[in-house]
Amino acid sequence: MSKTGTRVLAIANQKGGVGKTTTSINLGTALAAVGRRVLVVDFDAQGNASTGLGISRADRKLTSYDVVVDEIPLEDAILPTLVPRLEIVPGDENLSGVETELADKARRSYRLRDAIRNHIKTYENDAEQRYDFVLIDCPPSLSSLTINAMTAADALLVPLQCEFLALEGLSQLLRTVEVVRSGLNPALDIQGIVLTMYDRRNNLSDQVADEVRDVLGSKVYKTVIPRNVRLSEAPSFGKPALLYDYRCPGSEAYIRLASEVLQRERARAMEPA
Repeated sequence: MSKTGTRVLAIANQKGGVGKTTTSINLGTALAAVGRRVLVVDFDAQGNASTGLGISRADRKLTSYDVVVDEIPLEDAILPTLVPRLEIVPGDENLSGVETELADKARRSYRLRDAIRNHIKTYENDAEQRYDFVLIDCPPSLSSLTINAMTAADALLVPLQCEFLALEGLSQLLRTVEVVRSGLNPALDIQGIVLTMYDRRNNLSDQVADEVRDVLGSKVYKTVIPRNVRLSEAPSFGKPALLYDYRCPGSEAYIRLASEVLQRERARAMEPA
């Protein structure tokens, strides 16, 4: 994909409960708030990104399952959200069967990439339909869904909880990235690693943050996402935190993260081809 076109970011970590869905929802909202057109692809059978963006179960007539299994056009599954310029391909429990459904299918690891690329090609000259960012909310596993997401993505954004042995879990993900780079998607990059659930009252959070920065350096965003009750409450109201309470520390952190993501994208666009 071009350096100035749609950027596809997979938000991935095989560990559950680290803030992937919270990041997909609120980073997407923050990017939309500064004028970018964003599509979230809910690729998790729990469908929490869809719920957190106000999409009821009844409204999920077509989902990302239909996109990858039945190869329907991406645009057929896209729904608007409460957030201007932010749309979603919802997910639901049918995604739990994708592993079996795709087992004997041709190009099974390329299904999502093909759908996204076809959409980009169809609407590349239509500013009202073209997305600046596609954010894929990955499941908490290294399944065929995550492989599809990594194959479709230009880069990964990895939420990493500030907890003991955080780097051990990350190493497994990075091994999978190398496998994907070796064949399915040689250009896959890591856009950045965001530290989540940071608690400034807890010395362990500081120790983990320091260790991660020592090992991974500039790949780690300066922004850290704090533990914040408003971030946790917002999905139960079907809203991003930025709509639920835009002044809370969690909302402010995601606004800063969006700024960092855009800075990195501008720097990347200026690199020689």
